[in-house]
Amino acid sequence: MRVLKIILITLALVAFDIAVYIFLGLLLMNYEDFYDESEGEYWSLGSMTLSEKLTYIGWNVWHVVNLVAAGYLIYKITKRVLKVSVGRSI
Repeated sequence: MRVLKIILITLALVAFDIAVYIFLGLLLMNYEDFYDESEGEYWSLGSMTLSEKLTYIGWNVWHVVNLVAAGYLIYKITKRVLKVSVGRSI
């Protein structure tokens, strides 16, 4: 039962992560649809409105959150695997 709970929580977190990426991606489509060359270079903060800047920064912050979470998961899995393998070799 505990394993099922962990699997369901993991699936919910992955679904939430994907939903955030979809939401931010849809908001960023506004920039792509209405980009005007006269306002600055493509994807520069100078060519974006305030809401587009916040969305772009949020998108990058979400990348960092995902990288930190992936690093933490790799650390925990590695720690657990090494603990199990060291315990068996004794």
